Formats: sequence, C-alpha cells, structure tokens
Amino acid sequence: MTDTIAAIATPFGSGGIGVIRISGPKAFGIASKLFSKTKKRPCGVTSLESHKVCHGYVFDTKTRDIIDEVLLIPMKAPSSYTAEDVVEIQAHAGILVLRTILDGILSLGARLSEPGEFTKRAFLNQRIDLTQAEAVVDIINAKSVNSLKFAASQNLGVLKSKIHELREKLIHFLTLLEVNIDFPDDVEPFKPSKKEIELVDDVLEKCREFIKQHDDACFLKDGIRITICGAPNVGKSSLMNRLLDQDRSIVTSVPGTTRDPVEEGLNIDGIPFVITDTAGIHQTDDLVEIIGIEKAKDHITASDLVLFMKEPGTVFSNKEFEKVIPLGKKVVFVINKIDIDNNNLPALSKKYQHIPEIKTSALLNKGIKELKQKIVNICIADMDMENTSVIPNLRHKKALEETVLSLTAVKAGITQKTQEEIMAIDIKNSIDSLGTITGETASLDILDSIFNNFCIGK
Repeated sequence: MTDTIAAIATPFGSGGIGVIRISGPKAFGIASKLFSKTKKRPCGVTSLESHKVCHGYVFDTKTRDIIDEVLLIPMKAPSSYTAEDVVEIQAHAGILVLRTILDGILSLGARLSEPGEFTKRAFLNQRIDLTQAEAVVDIINAKSVNSLKFAASQNLGVLKSKIHELREKLIHFLTLLEVNIDFPDDVEPFKPSKKEIELVDDVLEKCREFIKQHDDACFLKDGIRITICGAPNVGKSSLMNRLLDQDRSIVTSVPGTTRDPVEEGLNIDGIPFVITDTAGIHQTDDLVEIIGIEKAKDHITASDLVLFMKEPGTVFSNKEFEKVIPLGKKVVFVINKIDIDNNNLPALSKKYQHIPEIKTSALLNKGIKELKQKIVNICIADMDMENTSVIPNLRHKKALEETVLSLTAVKAGITQKTQEEIMAIDIKNSIDSLGTITGETASLDILDSIFNNFCIGK
C-alpha cells in the first residue's frame, strides 16, 4: 500500500477531544506542512520523536492562519496501529474544526479512508489477525461488562492462539498422510497411532466446545430477547417501565393502549436484554388490534424468554396459554396487581407446575427485584461465564461447523480405511476452514464483508 489515508476517528459532535488519524508513507510529511510547535508558520515534524506527544498548532494550508491548538502524536512504522507511519492529531471536537483540519490533510496528498481501512491495513500488514480485527467492532458495540470482557480477550489474540494450535495439530496429521501419498513404496500403509487419532478427537472436541459457547452466549452481542404478553390492562406496560426503571411504555387505565410492540434495551447484572411490551392478546374485531396481536405473537415466537402475565380474579387456562406460547419456550408466570388482591390469585395447572412463578405489583415496585433475578437465573443457568474466555461470532461458528463436518469424515475414513488421498482432502478442508477464522485462508469477499461494517476512521 503506497497511498496515505486520513479520517476523523471520533464521532461528530461537540466535545472535548476529536482525533484525526493519518496513515501511510506521507503521514509525517503531511503533518510537517500544517503543524508547528509554535504560533509561527508550520515547521517540519520529522525531528519529532516517535510515540512522544507534542503540543502545538495546526495551520490552514492556504491562509496560514491557526486553526486549532492541538496535540500531535507521531508513530513510526511498524510500531503503530496499522504498522505504517501514523500521525494522530488531537484537536477540539467541533465538526467545523475537524473537517477543516481533515480538508487540509487531504489537500496535501492523502485520501479519505474507506470504512474500516485502518484496521484492514493492520490486518494486511500482519499486525493483527482477523479475529482481533473483528474484536475491535465488538469492543465498540459491547452492551455489557461480560461482552466487553470477551471482546477484549479476543482483541488480545486469545482466540487466534487457540485456532492456531488446532491448525498446527491438523497440519501435523496431514504431513503424516502426505508422506504415505508421496512415497507409497518407502513407507508402510497409513495407519494412525492412538496418539494421532486422539489428536483429531481433541480438535473435534475443541471445535464443538467453541460452537456450544456461541450457541450459549451469542446473546452477549445482541441481547437476550424477552417478550411481555398477556390480556389487555394486565399491567404489561407498567411492568416494562419498572424493569427499565423509566417510563418507556405509555400507561393508562384504558385497555388496549399498547398497539405496536415497544422495544428497549435492558441490563441486569451485566447481562444485556432486549425487552418488548406487546399488545394485549384477546378476542377482537378491531382490525388495528388484530394486527397488534399478530405482531405480539411474532415477538413471542422470536423471543428467548416470555413473561406471561395474569392478574388476580382471573384463571390460568391451558388452552389460553398454549394458544399464545409455543411449545418448549422458556416462560416466567407473572401475577401482577397483588396490591389490589393478594388472595384471589390464578394458579398454574398441574401440567405447568414446572413454570417459575413471580408475584408482582408494578404499581408499588413489589417483586421486581425477584423477577429480575429469576430472569437472569433462567437465561444463563447453564453457562460457565467465568471459564469462557472468548465467544466466537456467527462467521466463526460456520467455519467451526465446516471443520467438524470435515473431521467427522476423517474419523469415518480411519475406521473404514478410506484412501489416504480422500482423507487428505478432508483434512485440508478442515485446516482451510479454521484458517478463515484467523484470515489466513479468508477470501476477499469475506474481508470486504467484515471491514465494510466498520466506521470510517477505524
């Protein structure tokens, strides 16, 4: 890469600091033409020591007027984010001042970077692998302490090292196979030892563990989806507002106030959730209400957990429940309005005694703490959050599934004494599949897809 790129690396808006990043062979030369340590005209910064913050001023390249007082950080290759010469300018975070400085940089020979191009250069220059590049986005978009922890772990190369370890084991196995293929007259027919078979088994087990980690904890990126459902005026909107600790849903005494689903993010004990308040489910001829009820049912189907609400003076009906809740869905039975009547409460039928039950008063904030704890316990009951170091994303999961498929064929080939050439193809496929995770065998389409999701300046 012989061109130099530049972009504003911080969000637009008024604030204390805005950062402009320049990367490429002309970075230092461009900086020398618009920066000065004094209020006089710009002087060269080629004498500045790499990785030392320098205070000074940025000048307009045409009028030679001072644009802003800044801090400038030069970073000589390869010890920079992109492994190229990099200069970062920290100015005041006003839209006009940042755009003016950037325009000056572009007029001196840099071009505006594409989305994710700084990180893409870091990857192409082998400073980071593809898992670390993806972790940058995950860190930015982290919705909870745990999701941040896993993204930071991946950014440090934890997943990369584990994938490399698995690939090395398979490459060793492939080497043994290829010796038999290339020199059939000089060696005995291929017969893997117990240790070599265990090697394949170990890789298979590790891949399956990673897949399970994704299935168990992919919600850390997107949030566990919770849907509140029940009859009109049972207190769904009030309950949502209590869970959020803010007035997000409109609450009135008029049944049917909520027509469209209302969705909001919620964090409980560091776990991200997406909670949805839905229209009351009941028999109606009102077309608008019918549409709202259908949307509610769609949300129930797509959710990870349902809060099924009833109120005192009503009866729990198997038929009503089964008409609304899909088979196998995780459910909490919430009896609301216990402040009105704490005696005449609906009871779960014998068939559904296994469903956890929580009594609440959304009006008086009773039972809300217990409900939150129950939600967390149900959703992450089987997860080992402490011993899980990384959570593969969906792209990684698909690559791991392809690896498992190929290695399963290898295992069958060992048992059935399949030809070495066929087993070698399956081993190579599994090595390549793992390589797409770290980027060693990733296609250009995969790279473009990943880096196009970055923002400009990152």
